[in-house]
Amino acid sequence: MKKKYQNLFFLFGAAVLAVMLTQLDYREVFAGLRSTGYWFFAVLALWALLYAFNTATWYIIIRSGSSGKDNINFFWLYKITVSGFALNYATPCGLMGGEPYRIMALKPKIGTERATSSVILYAMTHIFSHFIFWLLSILIYLFTQPLNVFTGTLLAAAGAFCTLGVWFFLKGYRKGMAVRLMRFARHVPGLKRWARGFIEKHKEQLDSIDSQIAALHGQNPKTFLSAVLLELACRFCSAFEIMFVLFVLPGVSATFAQCVLILAFTSLFANLLFFLPLQLGGREGGFVMSAAGLSLTASAGIFVALIVRLRELIWTAIGLLLIKFERKADNGK
Repeated sequence: MKKKYQNLFFLFGAAVLAVMLTQLDYREVFAGLRSTGYWFFAVLALWALLYAFNTATWYIIIRSGSSGKDNINFFWLYKITVSGFALNYATPCGLMGGEPYRIMALKPKIGTERATSSVILYAMTHIFSHFIFWLLSILIYLFTQPLNVFTGTLLAAAGAFCTLGVWFFLKGYRKGMAVRLMRFARHVPGLKRWARGFIEKHKEQLDSIDSQIAALHGQNPKTFLSAVLLELACRFCSAFEIMFVLFVLPGVSATFAQCVLILAFTSLFANLLFFLPLQLGGREGGFVMSAAGLSLTASAGIFVALIVRLRELIWTAIGLLLIKFERKADNGK
């Protein structure tokens, strides 16, 4: 990737991160860190492992369309993955920052079309696994928690929404997603004119990208299943973060199933507010409501939200620094 683009990604992410840091109450931050102790380092280490899951998913997607001559190093891809997520965290509308960065970083190694298709396909798999995770979490709730009319209505609505999401992505896997996304962009205010021109100019490339996306689902079912299962395992393993944080709260006892439910409800609520950088407010509100819904105290939800927010900020900073590290490594070649 050209140095000027790397610098632009870094500066944009750093500016947004600086704004995020000004929103913290540092008294609460230091109090939370003192209370969490070494468990906070366990949380940071857990996410180093979870990003390896994400990288492995993207790696097998790239390799599935490979002729065996690609020179893609897993650890290099890990750096790009972490930086991509850092830009996603810091960008309003989520995928508007990290995905272009990943495409531009991968393009010199495998070409524009394959880089674009692999990034779109990974993003699809990442989101698709969320819908599966939410559906499985509804089943966990039904088997482990008491049910009333209000809760049942909410679960039914969430189940319908997730089922629709699964159907939408399965259709996208079979027929591709690039052209569909660009056609959708033609109806978005501010993007209409750009999207029309882009489709007219790059119709052949978009069709090629869609054919590569459909090929993984149709011709490589094992690769598709492996990618989805890796991302789904990542979702469930990330519930350990909540369990680690709750360990340090006196009088609070939560099972792993409850931690999965807290994560599922919170992530669903926060993703509905995708337009907020770092999902500010949505994540915290989701933790408080999900904790209260499982008979945990609101203070427990607030504490978990604080620690998770700190973890996100630290890993966002690490990801942004890796962009600069990548630039220096390229300069040294």
